[in-house]
Amino acid sequence: SLPITPTSQTHTSHHIQRTIQFLSHPTTNMSDDFEKLKEALSILHKFTTVDDFLQAAGLANIPTAQLYGIIGGICTFVITITSVGALLLFGGSFQRIAEQGRDGDMVVQDPTVARLRRALILEELLSKRDFMVDEAEAEVESESQDESRLHPLRDKFSALARRVMSSPPPKKVGDYMGREYEANYVAAYRRCQDKPGGAVLSGQPEARFEAYARSYAGCGVYTDKAYRRSYGRMYEALACKDHKNDKRFARLFEERPYDIVGKNVRLEPLTKEEHARKFFEITCGDAEGENRSYDPNEVWGFLSYGPFLNVGDLEKSPIFAKQNYCAGFAIVSMTTDKLLGIISLTKDEPENLKVQLEHPIMKPVCNGTSEQIESCFLLIDRLFALGYRRIQLSLDSQDSVAKKLPGRLGFTLEGLLQKDMIVKDANRDSLIYGLLNSDWKKGARVALFKNLHGASALKVDTDNLAREEEMDERQRVVSANESDVQDSLSKKNN
Repeated sequence: SLPITPTSQTHTSHHIQRTIQFLSHPTTNMSDDFEKLKEALSILHKFTTVDDFLQAAGLANIPTAQLYGIIGGICTFVITITSVGALLLFGGSFQRIAEQGRDGDMVVQDPTVARLRRALILEELLSKRDFMVDEAEAEVESESQDESRLHPLRDKFSALARRVMSSPPPKKVGDYMGREYEANYVAAYRRCQDKPGGAVLSGQPEARFEAYARSYAGCGVYTDKAYRRSYGRMYEALACKDHKNDKRFARLFEERPYDIVGKNVRLEPLTKEEHARKFFEITCGDAEGENRSYDPNEVWGFLSYGPFLNVGDLEKSPIFAKQNYCAGFAIVSMTTDKLLGIISLTKDEPENLKVQLEHPIMKPVCNGTSEQIESCFLLIDRLFALGYRRIQLSLDSQDSVAKKLPGRLGFTLEGLLQKDMIVKDANRDSLIYGLLNSDWKKGARVALFKNLHGASALKVDTDNLAREEEMDERQRVVSANESDVQDSLSKKNN
């Protein structure tokens, strides 16, 4: 670079000052203004090197680090302006501005067009919805329907309860869902023969195959395959832990094929005959075994019914009322076979694939335990597998104990309904929590499964599901190729 003398530096500064003066005080004579602009910009041809420009701008003597910082800032500014311009140009902003300039109004999408552009529900979910709705219609027209199309327990349990509970093995193929149950049982049995979930029990080579098959088929026809496989492997691992467990689980299945079985608890479809008296005994406040006596309002204080004076009053309450949009399940310990509480579903809307889960009614010592969490997990997992998209939970805003449960299950607080209900002649503001099937699949189920069964069991479950999905994809590709070959052969023959 060439050195700049004080004279040239003074001349350069003079040009810059004249340029600034020109821009600050324009004249009305256009020809004179143009000549002055040419004179002011004539300085540019004097910058033969970068050092000339830095010297003229007063940046020649600043530290190198600051110089690079200024250059970096200029580059960032240029990139930002370029990006914004590109977004305005290619993002359609200029087009919208032009449209608004022509008619003077904001461009708002037509509501009818917006409605038509909504994303449609998956066909799989729609088919499950149709099944639920058709089942409800068949319930209404039961007198004119073929017995083989109707559930064998339609007179004992509500439509929602029958939908959620495990499917019993049919007495004959022509019974309700008999062919579907048999097909699922055979497929699961063969799959477990090819890949058992653990070591075969000595003297009982078929124990694992039968445990997996009956639990897989018991999940029903309209649950997801992934759910059936996960539930079946969990059941198989628990039932075939040893010979004692194998006999116990086989006996339970023979006596109670409708139960949803977990690690710590099982959910039994609620009936007055089996559960009313036991439930009254654990919620009336009296001391029981090692548990102290307590105020029954700890259980019933925030509910619209209870405490009850006797079993008869309890049986007349909404807990045991048979309503098609409600379902109740008894929470029974897998360790002691004792009743721990009751969990209910209400406000079933199969046409919208949503339902409300009620807070489990359990004796106070069970609040926050793994038994309480698993009872909710078993129901939620089954509901989403059936095709429900949303599960709602409504709690009293002042119930500090109950408010701990939604966060443990992955629910999201959606809002507060003021003056929502009148409970025992007092106002109740309700907190509304929601759990979506997308949230369940993205992480809520994995977190709960890990807490209940452990990290190693979660890894086994995840690896098994991935392996099964890969096998399904291979079979799909093979079937498609075979179909293409058959089509090509038929065309040649024709």
